Amino acid sequence: MHLIIFQWLVNDYFCLIFLLISPGGFAFLPFLWLVNVVWFFREAFLKPSYTEQLQIKAYVKRSALGLLLWVAVLTTWITIYQHFRAEWGEVGDYLSFTIPLGIP
Repeated sequence: MHLIIFQWLVNDYFCLIFLLISPGGFAFLPFLWLVNVVWFFREAFLKPSYTEQLQIKAYVKRSALGLLLWVAVLTTWITIYQHFRAEWGEVGDYLSFTIPLGIP
């Protein structure tokens, strides 16, 4: 009986952690989504089924999708910026934290 109650508390605890961390990814902290995917993957997909597992699976899938989308957008922006920075002139320099030395 005590083991069942403990397991229920642990599963609820996982759901609570997910609910607290997941919105952080929307604050442009995709690292939190990466942590969610890595940390909870085993709990969501490899453990035997339990009540809260469907909810955790949904959170893991959403975190993975958000992370992939964010990485794709960031990679696209970095590629465009690196390719066209010199053509943008001063605007390209103002968008940078550091101005690269040398010939553009």
